[in-house]
Amino acid sequence: MSNDITLPELQEFISRYWYDYDEANYDEMAAAKAENIRFVTRSDSGASPFEELMSPELHGREAVLEWLTDHRKESPYPLRHHATNVHRTGVDGDVTRARFYIFVNQIANFVPFAVSSGVADVAVRRGASGLEFVEMDMVLDTTNSVPLSELAADTAASGA
Repeated sequence: MSNDITLPELQEFISRYWYDYDEANYDEMAAAKAENIRFVTRSDSGASPFEELMSPELHGREAVLEWLTDHRKESPYPLRHHATNVHRTGVDGDVTRARFYIFVNQIANFVPFAVSSGVADVAVRRGASGLEFVEMDMVLDTTNSVPLSELAADTAASGA
């Protein structure tokens, strides 16, 4: 039996995970994480007014689940995480790496509105009970958008 993870399997796994997170299905969330998971989330600038609340670097299923559970309990309901543009970025032994956009919305005054967005890099492998995250690295968008030409000019001027 091959350990290769197909793109449809990966997309279904990621989508199901975010559904379970939004619905606070903690047992399913636990099953989707490897015992030795590495979990990092932060803002794109490192200087968000919410940086302290959004920037853990955690290791191990128990620590990650504790933080995610507390984070979810303090978040609104309904809350919807959308994983889009899921694509594989590589394979390292039995681990498949992928990247996707994350878009989050909630409801206010009967209307959906955007809460957050960002880019996720994940590593997934087949575990005893199915697919599981080995790594999850989330970079949340907090920097105001500017025309790309301005960003390129700033980068050239700084020598970066």
